[in-house]
Amino acid sequence: MKEQFDATLTGSDGPVEGIVTPVELDGYTQAYEFQSIDGSLHLIIARDEKGKWSRVSGTEPYFSGWVDQLAEQIVISK
Repeated sequence: MKEQFDATLTGSDGPVEGIVTPVELDGYTQAYEFQSIDGSLHLIIARDEKGKWSRVSGTEPYFSGWVDQLAEQIVISK
């Protein structure tokens, strides 16, 4: 697994580019933090023991589709 990698999410005004970093969170098997390059978006998603990805924390408002977009890029980066 890579330590950090570049990722792009689809924002309302276009693509949002950022860096994804693995983080440790109690109660989750995997967790990742996305921080946009311009500082406009912060998102932490985590996979629970059943393998389901969900949003744990981040800026508001957010698009629910970002969880799936980010999870796809996490799987591809491995």
